[in-house]
Amino acid sequence: MTERIPASFRDPAGFMFRREGVLYRQINDRHTDSYGELLKSGLYDELVRHKLLIPHVEVEVSPAEPDVSSLVIRPDPVRFISYPFEWCPGQLRAAAEATLEIQRLAMERGMSLRDASAYNIQFHEGRPTLIDTLSFEPLPDGMPWFAYGQFCRHFLAPLALMKYVDVRLGKLLRTELDGIPLDLTASLLPWRTRLQWGLGVHLHAHASSQRRHARGNSGRTPAKGRQLSRRALVSLIESLLAAVKKQQWKPPSSAWRDYYALRESYSSAAMEGKVELVTRVLRGLPAETVWDLGANTGQFSRLAAEVTGAHVVSIEMDASAVELSWRDCQDAEDARVLPLLNDLSNPTPAQGWAHEERESLLDRGPVDVVLALALIHHLAIGNNVPLPSLLRWLTSAGKTVVIEWVPKEDPMVQRLLSTREDVFADYDMNSFEDAAKEHFEIRSKEQVPGSLRSLYVLERHG
Repeated sequence: MTERIPASFRDPAGFMFRREGVLYRQINDRHTDSYGELLKSGLYDELVRHKLLIPHVEVEVSPAEPDVSSLVIRPDPVRFISYPFEWCPGQLRAAAEATLEIQRLAMERGMSLRDASAYNIQFHEGRPTLIDTLSFEPLPDGMPWFAYGQFCRHFLAPLALMKYVDVRLGKLLRTELDGIPLDLTASLLPWRTRLQWGLGVHLHAHASSQRRHARGNSGRTPAKGRQLSRRALVSLIESLLAAVKKQQWKPPSSAWRDYYALRESYSSAAMEGKVELVTRVLRGLPAETVWDLGANTGQFSRLAAEVTGAHVVSIEMDASAVELSWRDCQDAEDARVLPLLNDLSNPTPAQGWAHEERESLLDRGPVDVVLALALIHHLAIGNNVPLPSLLRWLTSAGKTVVIEWVPKEDPMVQRLLSTREDVFADYDMNSFEDAAKEHFEIRSKEQVPGSLRSLYVLERHG
């Protein structure tokens, strides 16, 4: 059975499809020459060598649409597809820098990126990597970089908004799937950013130019842009790179990033006991894929990767915590852990055309093991998610769930209840176990040393 991948339906050059569990990319006739130039120029080999482009092999399999097909390639698989609105500022900046480096190397070989969508970048083996082999085309002399505006919307605009206004504005990428409009960006940025050369030119002046052009065309299709010499094009890329490098976000202190450091829930001895208990539990759970839900700064995500050897997606709602986790992974050159931003009380939904273009969080599962440590009270009490609903949701996330039960007597639960009425009569261990048994077998239960908490291992029925 052939399944066409909805995320690539817009590209006339080709598309992705899956057959018998294997992912392929069909290259259409209209893009054959550009694909040939990519290989002949040496650009493909150079980008793969620098781990900037996903490798592929040409294969002899029947295409999904033979009437328009030129050939079929099989790219290396990416373990987990993530989206720009799920990245912390450091990840988005790394993806922006990778895109500009790809464009720079392409221009040296007479090629160019025909688009600069952040969705074409994925974190593969710990590095931002281009996954769209069909993004390249020959660059005639004098031609501008037609993807310039898209790059500014997808990368520079959200980076500037997160740095100068509020990191939460990065979430605009969740609704603006083709990048944050430049006029909106310019209106939200503080006036002083007009004086910063990179932002002044590439965001503010760019937005003003778009407004003037729209008025001047009276609704007619705008021209693609004036011609640029190759030297001017190189200068443009260098200017964009300098602007991107300046958008370094400093993560402020937060309740979540300092959760474990403050020792409000665990003494040092209790934390050591928890680490030992989780380590022992994970050693008994063979896994290739793990989700760490409510991962904080990723301490237990890295532990899970070390103990199991699995690829771990480390999911946390706090941008400061995710930023620190990302930096730790980069410093340690740990390619097994992918930190991501996601609010589990409102997780990534299916989006785009026909709700199929971008997958929901659960669509990208299930995984072998789910870690849910120091999480349940935040969802059940902090966000009023009933225990049966929470346990039912976890069945879709993974086969085995390692979950930490946090009773009402725990200091963190008491803090949550200090500002609200306790309407959670069913929040107790018996109710939790009853809800768990509806969907799981309780394989083990142990008290976390030095605390009131318990660690459960749940195995999904069937």
